[in-house]
Amino acid sequence: MSDFKGKTLMITGGTGSFGNAVLNRFLDTDIKEIRVFSRDELKQDNMRHEYQAKYPESYQKLKFYIGDVRDIQSVRNAMHGVDYIFHAAALKQVPSCEFFPIEAVKTNVLGTENVLTAAIEYGVKKVVCLSTDKAAYPVNAMGTSKAMMEKVIVAKSRTVDPEKTKIICTRYGNVLASRGSVVPLFINQIKEGNPLTVTEPSMTRFVMTLEEAVDLVLFAFENGESGDILVQKAPACTIDTLVNAVKELFDADNEVKVIGIRHGEKMYETLLTDEECAHAIDMGNFYRVPADKRDLNYDKYFSEGMEKSSLAQFNSNNTKLMNIEEVKNKILEVPLVKTELARWRDKK
Repeated sequence: MSDFKGKTLMITGGTGSFGNAVLNRFLDTDIKEIRVFSRDELKQDNMRHEYQAKYPESYQKLKFYIGDVRDIQSVRNAMHGVDYIFHAAALKQVPSCEFFPIEAVKTNVLGTENVLTAAIEYGVKKVVCLSTDKAAYPVNAMGTSKAMMEKVIVAKSRTVDPEKTKIICTRYGNVLASRGSVVPLFINQIKEGNPLTVTEPSMTRFVMTLEEAVDLVLFAFENGESGDILVQKAPACTIDTLVNAVKELFDADNEVKVIGIRHGEKMYETLLTDEECAHAIDMGNFYRVPADKRDLNYDKYFSEGMEKSSLAQFNSNNTKLMNIEEVKNKILEVPLVKTELARWRDKK
């Protein structure tokens, strides 16, 4: 955490699951200030009271700014004195983005443009933006908007001196028990005695914990070059394995009901495309996709290519598929699940 000593960190969309994970990791360190920038005053007030109780010695480092990434002036109002930004503000729900795609564009694409523009204006040293596996080979509005967000990030990185502002992107899969995800849904359905609803049992998804999501962002912060996309080599599982792992943990006999694929869903997700494999760099537990920094000289595109690497597309079908026991162990790393499980066992 030495890079953050005496620094000011701003988290856009900071009242979400990722923002809370960052606060739990950083608030008790020697960081100077953490700014939570978001548009929901109730969530901010709840967070304020929670961290006053949880970190009585250091909660004063936490500052709240009401604003919306769609409004560049509100972003600018919060940007003075900021050293680093974790840009997590986004519309993330696949079905809602399918029905309101322009709203996804306003937040995920134009909002990112606003954050980066203001960051460059105010001399922010590093910005790490959070993307999703749905941005690779996108088939839905959420993934398409995130793919465009990545293009904005790479394009911005070409126009700014990285010694002044470095812009980096991370891309990862499903975060277990994050807000709006399926594991809390399964737990609530078990508690209410209802069937557990799954869209398609054979569907595969990458899985990671919030702690691992923070680790990826910090790895990108420390190792990424401007314009890079950093990808973690996450394991995956089928939805059938996931739902049965939750059932076994809670010793539940609820019926599993298959309801069919929702608007815009894919059977599997991709974290690294075939095209990105052409120049991706294997960094052990991570892949690094450097930005194509060639200029807009089209003659070169007819006379010069790029050497292809030996990497293959990385998706949730060809990564390590976890079995039920492995998924149970992964789920048990999530504090929310451990709390709900303890309550469930006490009740029984």
